[in-house]
Amino acid sequence: MADKEAGSSDPGARETAPTSEYSSPARSLGDTGITPLSPSHIVNDANSNASEQQTFLVVVAIDFGTTSSGYAYSFTKEPECIHVMRRWEGGDPGVSNQKTPTTILLTPERKFHSFGYAARDFYHDLDPNEAKQWLYLEKFKMKLHTTGDLTMDTDLMAANGKKVKALEIFAYALQYFKEQALKELSDQAGTDFENSDVRWVITVPAIWKQPAKQFMRQAAYQAGLASPENSEQLIIALEPEAASIYCRKLRLHQMIELSSKAVVNGYSGSDTVGAGFAQAKEHIRRNRQSRTFLVENVIGEIWSELEEGDKYVVVDSGGGTVDLTVHQIRLPEGHLKELYKATGGPYGSLGVDYEFEKLLCKIFGEDFIEQFKIKRPAAWVDLMIAFESRKRAAAPDRTNPLNITLPFSFIDYYKKFRGHSVEHALRKSNVDFVKWSSQGMLRMSPDAMNALFKPTIDSIIEHLRDLFQKPEVSTVKFLFLVGGFAEAPLLQQAVHTAFGDKCRIIIPQDVGLTILKGAVLFGLDPALIKVRRSPLTYGVGVLNRYVEGKHPPEKLLVKDGARWCTDVFDKFISADQSVALGELVKRSYTPAKPSQLVIVINVYSAEHDNVSFITDPGVKKCGTLRLDLTGTSSTAVPARREIQTLMQFGDTEIKATAIDIATSKSVKVGIDFLNY
Repeated sequence: MADKEAGSSDPGARETAPTSEYSSPARSLGDTGITPLSPSHIVNDANSNASEQQTFLVVVAIDFGTTSSGYAYSFTKEPECIHVMRRWEGGDPGVSNQKTPTTILLTPERKFHSFGYAARDFYHDLDPNEAKQWLYLEKFKMKLHTTGDLTMDTDLMAANGKKVKALEIFAYALQYFKEQALKELSDQAGTDFENSDVRWVITVPAIWKQPAKQFMRQAAYQAGLASPENSEQLIIALEPEAASIYCRKLRLHQMIELSSKAVVNGYSGSDTVGAGFAQAKEHIRRNRQSRTFLVENVIGEIWSELEEGDKYVVVDSGGGTVDLTVHQIRLPEGHLKELYKATGGPYGSLGVDYEFEKLLCKIFGEDFIEQFKIKRPAAWVDLMIAFESRKRAAAPDRTNPLNITLPFSFIDYYKKFRGHSVEHALRKSNVDFVKWSSQGMLRMSPDAMNALFKPTIDSIIEHLRDLFQKPEVSTVKFLFLVGGFAEAPLLQQAVHTAFGDKCRIIIPQDVGLTILKGAVLFGLDPALIKVRRSPLTYGVGVLNRYVEGKHPPEKLLVKDGARWCTDVFDKFISADQSVALGELVKRSYTPAKPSQLVIVINVYSAEHDNVSFITDPGVKKCGTLRLDLTGTSSTAVPARREIQTLMQFGDTEIKATAIDIATSKSVKVGIDFLNY
């Protein structure tokens, strides 16, 4: 478009120097830019791209979590059976091991060594001096959420302080899951399973920005799950959508209802939340041996109460983030419509770990904790594992204290570092709800543990309160609480107290696997989600006829006697606008200079809606379409050449195409948020 970067080396760029000096991406006019053909038209052509579906033998979904990850799969010929991956080696006592920790270990030469429990155990057994050479990473997924300017070169920090490329780590992790799943499928089928037989689904938080979603896809391409040429083999699914798809199948015996409006499974709302939860734990314990779940091809009882237009909220609380999504039912097929743009934030169970770390800093000193993490990284990991299992024992009605074992090297290193004992530090600190027990443990009162949860839970409740004040959300029927952190009774109680009178609160019994199973169902039938909200405003940069008094004088460009306004943002779609899956938005343009043979169209995005110029604050370039028409016969070209630009929306990916109508020449580009 009208904004080849200044200093363009285009032939002819020098002859047509701009007539006015001002700062604009469109300054160098070897490329004269395009102008909308009037009238510009939009065609919402949602069916034109119903491409023939590839057939896959199996769908494998990977739930790549902040704290734990797993995969599940289903053969397309028996979609009612969802198999959760085989049991992991080295699971923690008291923690279900249908998932494995999201931890990865690289050798000192930076080659992949192991993942999950295996990585953790191997790293832990290394001699402390040797451990410093190895690169151990955990909880690294949050980096994609918190990095504002994510690129292909973004780094992650290993436990020993060394940096490594994030893309490499994500690709290693996905490659590990790919190999595990293919091996398991081959073992089960008795023949070698090829990657081409598999449709992959990777789940990401709905609140992630576009660069992070694209980053995940790039990592998957690097790991060999799919390729840009065969991009349909990989679906990036949004976690709350996957949860929604699974929740609609829930039968009464597969869930706990916390709200006080109904009796489920013989428990009335007046029975404590704890009673329902004890029952759920028993159910999980009995079912843990079975790794195959039958998903009946029916709509569950709760769902059958929903009518056309009914709304519900999915609160997906995981390790790193909490995602709030509002969906609406569309009948007859029961398709889902995203009603309100996903919101949420970094309020996952990691927040509880950070509070524990802050507490340790308060007792032992921040300087000591920082040093200990670097000098004894494996022992620090050990301490956090001990905390994790105690964290899971926290409950609103708990009366007895929780004991957290301090690793011997913590006690030893503290004495060397400070010259006095851990016990002395506890006495000296003013933290009266943490005591030292003679067995070498930190003894926390239930109130102390609950206090660690409070900031995170308060953030989630506050976020939900804001959401419930939106007019679109006021008449919500159900609230589904899903994700690993939803297992926490403290969170369940807080949600129940705050919203139990507004809607019915439902928790699936296998709450930690809800997203994984929903992602498999989504991979089997990707058309379930029909309408999403566009997270961004998209448009292209064009030249418009200059209007005195309306356009800023610094945007005036006089060319061949014509007066143009440069840098105009021509909008395709607005942020938060509803977009049907596969919807095409078309616009027609014509080169400002009829003889122009290289047409460059730049695509821009912005988080807000009121954008007039591509130079406005917050506008980012995210794609370039370069249509080279040299060598096409000029006799057949009409005086006003029509260049049709199409953007296809609706999936987590967006594609743009430009077509020269006279010659049918076309170029395509995937919108790219990582390389601009």
